[in-house]
Amino acid sequence: MTFKIITTQPGIYDSFFKIGLIGRGIDKKIIDIKIFNLHDFAFDKHKSIDDTPYGGGAGMVMRVDVMANALSKIKLKFKKIKTILLTPQGCKFGQKDAKRLAKEKNLILISGRFEGYDERIRDLVDEEISIGDYVLTSGDLPAMVLIDTISRQIFIEKKESIIEESFSNGLIEYPQYTRPEKFKDKKVPEILLSGNHQKIIDWRKKESLKKTEKRRSSL
Repeated sequence: MTFKIITTQPGIYDSFFKIGLIGRGIDKKIIDIKIFNLHDFAFDKHKSIDDTPYGGGAGMVMRVDVMANALSKIKLKFKKIKTILLTPQGCKFGQKDAKRLAKEKNLILISGRFEGYDERIRDLVDEEISIGDYVLTSGDLPAMVLIDTISRQIFIEKKESIIEESFSNGLIEYPQYTRPEKFKDKKVPEILLSGNHQKIIDWRKKESLKKTEKRRSSL
């Protein structure tokens, strides 16, 4: 899987690429991530990528001509590559989307900044995604979220992990416990100590349903 990120602040990704699962994935060449600074595709000596909005208003708007230039040059080496615009106006991202996008070979993630995008940029992309109903200073954190969740989906090796992964079956994961068996006034549920695997499976299903109903009934 290759990820191409178009951003205005490349430095924010430096640590993200070096640690944990993402770092191991890059080292093992399971994933490949390239960063493109949108300023490098500007047309003037000042490397301008935004301008004031027509009709007035606060903030700056990302220019469509600069973005089109970036996309056309990045796509030159690919026969097929999906382009995703990260925006609060997009469809909310979920685990099903991570599974779906993990089947792609190449993804371009557009991370915006400023007041927003020129509306015509939406015509240049295949999909618009939001990670939640709130406003961030840029699309870089959403880009990291997508890379992390999609990469995790790619890296899962055991079928048991795929089946039991949170949200993979539409439910929140059941409660997990480890040592010590007793902490202050709270003990590990007896069923988990019983050694009866079928009863443990049944208990986990019930707890998963209860947890989902209490915390995320919309699921």
